[in-house]
Amino acid sequence: MSGAYIHIPFCRQACHYCNFHFSTSLQYKDELVAAICTEVALTPTAANATLETIYFGGGTPSLLPVQDIELILKALQQQFSIVADAEITLEANPDDINPAKLQAWKAAGINRLSVGIQSFYEEELAWMNRAHTAADALRCIVAVQKAGFTNFSIDLIYGSPLLTDTQWKKNVDLIIENKVPHISCYALTVEPATALQHMIEKKKQPPTDAEKQSRQFTLLMQWLKAAGYQHYEISNFALPGMHSRHNSSYWQGKPYYGFGPSAHAYNGSDTRRWNIANNAQYIRQLQAGILPCEEEKLSTIQQLNEYMMIAQRTSTGIDTGYIEAHYGKQFYNQVTQRAAKYIDTGRMQQNNQHLLLTDEGKLFADGIAADLFFV
Repeated sequence: MSGAYIHIPFCRQACHYCNFHFSTSLQYKDELVAAICTEVALTPTAANATLETIYFGGGTPSLLPVQDIELILKALQQQFSIVADAEITLEANPDDINPAKLQAWKAAGINRLSVGIQSFYEEELAWMNRAHTAADALRCIVAVQKAGFTNFSIDLIYGSPLLTDTQWKKNVDLIIENKVPHISCYALTVEPATALQHMIEKKKQPPTDAEKQSRQFTLLMQWLKAAGYQHYEISNFALPGMHSRHNSSYWQGKPYYGFGPSAHAYNGSDTRRWNIANNAQYIRQLQAGILPCEEEKLSTIQQLNEYMMIAQRTSTGIDTGYIEAHYGKQFYNQVTQRAAKYIDTGRMQQNNQHLLLTDEGKLFADGIAADLFFV
């Protein structure tokens, strides 16, 4: 079974740190929704192709009228079998959430929300150029729960220049106190060609502080573990039974489809596809009956590297038995030899045939992955 990701490239305004593909103009919204439906219909699928998860991401999918979400879901239903208990997630911003919309989303089939709160502090939200207020952030959690959504996630950002450790604890405490079932936390990253990068280059904003980010991430792990959350992927924490099925499928290397401009797809083994990141060209090509994507075949080395990069981020870790079975004894030996130094320094541990990052190792995940890679 597979998942489907639908990229909705519209936002009310541009966050200073964001480098995702989006537009603040909804001028061609109807044409783009129609193009997504066309892409779904034109995409080759295996016989009896089945979806177990659907994820509306962006951008800000909650900007769409519910009728557009229903159109896309109908297109998916015509092309795929969808399991009865499919997880269907919609990313939403707090300023878009109200009781009427929540009920409409539920009626359309949305059963999980991912809410981009980022912070409960007004100054930080303004600094990030978020469209919602701190009051919106608190209000939307109550509204989501009152509407009967038992499965939802909150995004938070740590390590910004304005965020003190005390404020960070308050942000996390609000999540815990409100019994939010899932939380995704990301260090503020200065991405190329973003407003934040330009402001830092012009000395209008201070650069990020790596030591502060490491400290706030370490505190996060301690606080959420004490509150009963499972740290099942480096950036993701969940109460028991509330893991994101869709995101977990990425980390487990399952196949997934991608629809919408800039969306990616993967066949679960050796082929990756991605759509053009241009709304006008995306629409034009689909109106002409052309799938607007490029494709690459992954070599054996690329497949192994990708497996290690993804697996080491999870609580399951790198399965060395899987590496031996799929890639051979030589690669197995080299991976275990390279990992030995991280085990010795306490940044990895071995649990039977699995190599796992320790909490300290999670601070160095990218560097450890790069060191384990083959070229």
